[in-house]
Amino acid sequence: MRNIVTLAAVATMLELSAPTPSFAAEPAPKLVLQITVDQLRGDLLARDLGRMGDGGVRYLLDNGVVYLDVHHAHANTETIVGHATLATGAHPAAHGMVGNVWFDRDQGRLVYNVEDPDFPILGAGAGVDKSGEIDPTQRAAGTDGRSPRAIMTSTFGDELAIAHGGTAKIFGVSVKDRGAISMAGHAGKAFWFSKKAGEFITSSYYYDRYPDWVTEWNARRLPFAYAGKSWELLYDRASYRNGKRDDLPYETDLPGFGRVFPHPFGAADGKLFTTLLTTSPAGDALTVDFARALIAAEDLGGDAVTDYLSVSLSSTDYVGHLFGPSSLETEDQILRLDRLLAELFAFVDDRVGLERTLIVLSADHGAAEPPGYLAELGVPARYLDPAEWDKEPGLERLHKRFSIGKELISAYFHPYIYLDRAAIAAAGLDQEEVERAVAEEVTRLPGIELAISSTALATGDYPDLPIIRAVLNNFSPSRSGDVFVVFEPHSFINDFDGLTVAAHHGSPWRYDTFVPMIFAGYGLKPRRVARRVETVDLAPTLSSVLGLKPPSGAAGAPLEEVLAATEP
Repeated sequence: MRNIVTLAAVATMLELSAPTPSFAAEPAPKLVLQITVDQLRGDLLARDLGRMGDGGVRYLLDNGVVYLDVHHAHANTETIVGHATLATGAHPAAHGMVGNVWFDRDQGRLVYNVEDPDFPILGAGAGVDKSGEIDPTQRAAGTDGRSPRAIMTSTFGDELAIAHGGTAKIFGVSVKDRGAISMAGHAGKAFWFSKKAGEFITSSYYYDRYPDWVTEWNARRLPFAYAGKSWELLYDRASYRNGKRDDLPYETDLPGFGRVFPHPFGAADGKLFTTLLTTSPAGDALTVDFARALIAAEDLGGDAVTDYLSVSLSSTDYVGHLFGPSSLETEDQILRLDRLLAELFAFVDDRVGLERTLIVLSADHGAAEPPGYLAELGVPARYLDPAEWDKEPGLERLHKRFSIGKELISAYFHPYIYLDRAAIAAAGLDQEEVERAVAEEVTRLPGIELAISSTALATGDYPDLPIIRAVLNNFSPSRSGDVFVVFEPHSFINDFDGLTVAAHHGSPWRYDTFVPMIFAGYGLKPRRVARRVETVDLAPTLSSVLGLKPPSGAAGAPLEEVLAATEP
């Protein structure tokens, strides 16, 4: 039997949840539509607003409550961390999704955030094709099984289900499994794209068999219609800001896809065919088409109970990694994203009515610019390669001090260093002393801004600095490593499991924490808000608009401008 959240987690979170004002508008929205654009830094939407139509991005900016200074308040700005934060209103310290991957001390291995051996993927041949997967976090998974059970608090969707006795329809859709599962929560249902099968899939956590409409959508084989085609520019090249910057040495040259337009998808039986779809606007187009089919088949917004649909769009993230957020590819991707949003909003307006739909758009994280691009502008930046670090002097000092050196470390998956606690205890050493010594040695390495021990975070032995508060918001004793590492600004590892990428994210620096947040539809009065807010405020705001209690670990507060805009 599935639990919305464990009793122990509820007890813990009750201490963290502050009293929250509640406002239940009449009538309640028929549908809450949450759009999460993966790697959409807060400045990217408006860059080409003059070239956008009226129904997509411009609709949101002209008719919504637009927050101009929005940040994630945690240090590890990765996909699952940001999605879970948007879904729960909690910091990763509470919801537990501290990274795309963490080291499970009981299993003695790195684990992927939503892997779960108890709930295998439905259908044969629909798991993770690790040989053609450019996402290294997927490769850590020991199983193709998936569920949300690792999320330690409730989500907004969970609270909606609780309030309506399970009658609210709650769904999450994404190319990425973690983008769908985290937003659907424990009580909803999730679908994501299998690059191995070229279909949208789910696991036995959600269904015993696929709904007929999913089988019918997959039978249309829409992904394979891209075979032999290419990602072409939407407009004439001369009209793009970056039209003359299409072949840059730091961009990623995927085999067959290339660094310049057009980007061919290749044959349907190509090893990277479905992966290349997701590294282009085609991934978002397929996701939106599937979401429209879901809305119609499940009749979302069709009764008196508010329904919820999360659509997480992943293509901006993949494009940003390969080419950078200021590339020609990202420019075209954002313009195509605008068209897709317009199509989705028009569909929702026709079936439900935008005045009866509460839309919220945000992002799981921002992105750094490629160091090569910044160097052109005179901004200091660099790629880091830990293999080039001279670690021997530090290891020798640790060995001299503790009589053990390399064997101290069990695993390193940025930003966490996990120490071998058993070896430390067997040697009669003090865990706290070893952690601090390792942190001191790591800080000596080039490109390292900060290394702080988990013991220091747990005991409060740290200076009150913004960067350390962000690290603390990421600290979960059962999952976090023994040392948290922060690189210097505009410095990052560009090795993506053997694939060299142009740009990355994952830091507490503002280019990674800065995201948009816009509430629109549902008769909201347009407003632009310049005060700083945090992404943990999103879920409590949705809860207050609907008169629900906030998610169990919510640390944010309802946004007063949205509540005021929904008042009669």
